[in-house]
Amino acid sequence: MTVLPFGMFDIARVSNGKTRSISAENPDGRVGGGAQEIPDEKNAGAWLGKGWKVRPCITLPPESNTVLADIEGPGTIRHIWITVDPKAYRDCILRMYWDGEKTPSVEVPLGDFFCNGHALRVNINSMMIAVNPNGGFNSYWPMPFRKHARIEVENQRWEEIGGFFYQITYELDEVPDDAAYFHAQWRRAVTPIEAPEHVILDGIKGKGQYVGTYMAWTQLANGWWGEGEIKFFIDGDKADAPTICGTGTEDYFGGAWCFGDTYSTPFLGYPLWRKEPGEVPKHGLYRWHVPDPIRFETDLKVTMQALGWWPNWKYQPLQDDIASVGYWYQLDPHAPFPEMLPVHLRWPR
Repeated sequence: MTVLPFGMFDIARVSNGKTRSISAENPDGRVGGGAQEIPDEKNAGAWLGKGWKVRPCITLPPESNTVLADIEGPGTIRHIWITVDPKAYRDCILRMYWDGEKTPSVEVPLGDFFCNGHALRVNINSMMIAVNPNGGFNSYWPMPFRKHARIEVENQRWEEIGGFFYQITYELDEVPDDAAYFHAQWRRAVTPIEAPEHVILDGIKGKGQYVGTYMAWTQLANGWWGEGEIKFFIDGDKADAPTICGTGTEDYFGGAWCFGDTYSTPFLGYPLWRKEPGEVPKHGLYRWHVPDPIRFETDLKVTMQALGWWPNWKYQPLQDDIASVGYWYQLDPHAPFPEMLPVHLRWPR
């Protein structure tokens, strides 16, 4: 039987799993560890006493790294909720490490991980990522670990970021032998006009499945921008011969005929189409390969072309500014990620 996400067929079954949750009010998720902060005169609820919303959030110091979760396994992270000022969306990096690995399996600017690229708030109504008014980030990607999980956020901004709220809910239980580790990687580049192809992932080595794409697309030319094809190079495919080849950008994200409107659905969406006077147009798109994962045995590369139209109805190569997140599961160890761009090269146009 095919198992749906979140154990939908198993929700009525009792198990030996133990639910825990980490937040600013219980920073290590320990049993009976919530609501233990002692209020002082600066706290808004000090007059109510202990247990009354004394420490609901934290402050991220400037140019610093903060550990949000440090968990002994085995277990699975089930839900992550975060909200913070949009100035953190590109200036803070979210990282996740599984089972003591030295390099992260997840390394993505905070906003982009939750489909809020361009440092802009936008609502997302999907199965795996939900963003609700006003900037409530939710992830439902299951993240299994066998020995240890660590989640960090690095504030690379020159100033502190206050009001960082978070809740990380996980289940302590055995992890199946065939459960792979969750990964996510961010890239940004301007597509070269000679070969306008954006690389979403490259150099992925191992066995697993590709499960999602998010793109924050900044349009730098007039007219239609989404004619390019997505390509999946799987298990030794040659550079000019992918196994899976799409038919157009809007097609891959589940739309058609140049979109014409925004939408957000359980597994795919085009939630952002921003075209303001004095600004370059900005687009945000996601697709989750949960019902249709892209499976690979040894290696994987994923690319997206940037194409529009010339006035003579021939394809026009585009020099667009594209940032992307590729989400996948694989059996570790994973190949090293490209070096994260410095903060000033992550800022939106």
